Amino acid sequence: MSELATMLGRNIREKRREKGYSQDAFALAAGIDRSYIGRVERGEVNITVEKLYKIAAVLQCEPAFLLPT
Repeated sequence: MSELATMLGRNIREKRREKGYSQDAFALAAGIDRSYIGRVERGEVNITVEKLYKIAAVLQCEPAFLLPT
């Protein structure tokens, strides 16, 4: 996938770990399939804006915070 997807996934994984979520617990809280979260974190998929907002809400941050700079 693209470098952007890889960097976004890395940012999401780091923030998820900072918040103490396992991948399973995080996926459940976000209402997103766990295998999909794994693919996002590995940069294998391009996520929609809607999913980015769901993820950011669970991580208690602005969606822009997760985007690579």
